[in-house]
Amino acid sequence: MAGHSKWHNIQHRKGRQDAKKGKIFTKVTKEIFLAARTGGGDPGANNRLRSAIDAAKAVNLPKDKIETAIKKGTGELASESIDEVFYEGYGPGGAAMLVEAATDNKNRTVAEIRHLLSKSGGSMGESGCVAWMFDNMGVLSFEKETYGEEEIFEAGLEAGVEDIIDDGEVWQVRCAPENFADVKKVYDDAGLKYVEAMVTMVPKNTVQVDVETGHKLIKLYEALDDHDDVQNVYSNFDLPDEILKELQD
Repeated sequence: MAGHSKWHNIQHRKGRQDAKKGKIFTKVTKEIFLAARTGGGDPGANNRLRSAIDAAKAVNLPKDKIETAIKKGTGELASESIDEVFYEGYGPGGAAMLVEAATDNKNRTVAEIRHLLSKSGGSMGESGCVAWMFDNMGVLSFEKETYGEEEIFEAGLEAGVEDIIDDGEVWQVRCAPENFADVKKVYDDAGLKYVEAMVTMVPKNTVQVDVETGHKLIKLYEALDDHDDVQNVYSNFDLPDEILKELQD
C-alpha cells in the first residue's frame, strides 16, 4: 500500500484544494483546452475531454468557461499557444518525480521546475528516466466504511475494472484509461459514491522513505503542484505511518 496514495487521499478529504480555487480553475480549464485540441470538441467521442469536463464540474467551473475552453481547443476561438510537456527527475531519497505541465513558455517552466527540484535536494533527469516506472490508469477510490470489496468489484467488472487495491481507508479501483469513462458511468448509475475518480499515473513500485525525507518530499510535491504551469505531479514515494498519522490528526 503506497503511503503517497494514502497521503493524497488525506489531502483530498481535508480539502486542501479549497484554498487554491483559482489555480484549480486554471488547471481544469487548461486540461479541457488540451483535450479538445488533441481529440476534438465532442465529449462523446473524446474520453479525455469527457473526463476533463467531469473534473471541471466537480470543482464548479462555470458552464460558459467550459464551453469557451472547448472552443479555444478546437480553434473555433482564438487562444494563446500552450504546450503540454512532461518533466522527469528525482526528489529526496531517490523518489521518482514526473511532472505534467501546460505552458506558454517552455524555457521558463523547465528552468523553474529544475530550480524547485534542485532546491529540495533532487535533480532534473533526462526524458524517459522515470516515466517507465509508472502506468497510465483510470483510478476510482471508495471508502471502506461505506462499501465492501466484493460489492465494488461486481458493480464494475463488466465495464472493465481490472483490479481493486486495498489502500488503507479506501478501495482503489483500477482500469485501463480507455475504459475509465465507462467504469465511472457504471458506478454513477449504480449510485456508488467514490471519493475520487481520475486518469492518473500509478507507480509500478514504491520507494520507502524515512520521516525526514518524507517531510522534504511533501514540501517538494506541494511546491511543484502549486506552480502555475503544473497540471499534475506523480511520484512513487511511500510515506511512513508516523507522517500519515500526523496528517490525519
